[in-house]
Amino acid sequence: MSPSANLRSNFKSKTLRLWAAAIVVLFLGQAPSLATADQSLKFGVVPQFDAQRIQTIWQPVLDAIEKQSGLHFELVGSPDIPGFEKQFLAGDFDFAYMNPYHLLKAHQSQGYTPLIRDVGRTLFGIVVVRKDSPVQDVKDLDGKEVAFPAPNALGAALLPRAEFGEIYKINIQPRYVRSHSSVYLNVVTGQTAAGGGVQKTLQKQPANIRDALKVIYKTPQVAPHPVAVHPRVDKATKDKVRKAFLQLGNSPEGRELLANIPMKQVGRATLEDYEPLKQMGLDKYYVQ
Repeated sequence: MSPSANLRSNFKSKTLRLWAAAIVVLFLGQAPSLATADQSLKFGVVPQFDAQRIQTIWQPVLDAIEKQSGLHFELVGSPDIPGFEKQFLAGDFDFAYMNPYHLLKAHQSQGYTPLIRDVGRTLFGIVVVRKDSPVQDVKDLDGKEVAFPAPNALGAALLPRAEFGEIYKINIQPRYVRSHSSVYLNVVTGQTAAGGGVQKTLQKQPANIRDALKVIYKTPQVAPHPVAVHPRVDKATKDKVRKAFLQLGNSPEGRELLANIPMKQVGRATLEDYEPLKQMGLDKYYVQ
């Protein structure tokens, strides 16, 4: 081969290698973004209701958020409230709808921050008894068995138990029954003298359950459940999800979906919204 031919051959070979390297770099550079586009964001929901009802309420909401944001979500189930707590304490969720005290624990353990909440109402716990019950006052529950969904359900258990101990100085026998619906059923069937819940879950009960109960006590009011986000989620994604929820709250169809949560009026949430909880002495009653 002549020197000029050999030079041309070497040049061609080097050119092909450079093109191949460029294609590999281009492919590798694009691969992460392709994977991210297909990745599902894990969305947890505190199990105030049974799994089927949570699916019925939340899947249409997440479908609408997907449509608005272009993101994809996976609704991740939890067996019960303690199971949900273990999941967010481990950082299993990218986004989660959780009770306000859970938010403080989630922020402390994983850095979760609130994204949106219902700004049209407040959260408070209730204590219910049967309408024909001789129990008329919280003090009448001293020594009696009271049903709660879980030890750390804020309005339904944590606030009432703190009030029983610190304000009324009574001792009750707690029975933890996994969900708000189970609490109300336990009271109606006479298995416990009373039960802790929140107004929104009481209103969602079948009429025969709801109408058989009366509220004898309401706890102090606090900011309601936020949708919180894990710090590993980038700012652009957080902003898309917040914007999608806010847009959902601005349409009649969206408000109808959110009402099933129930969420009356969607707005931004901040950690400062939940600062008052730190002054209530709830750590003494929180069960790890």
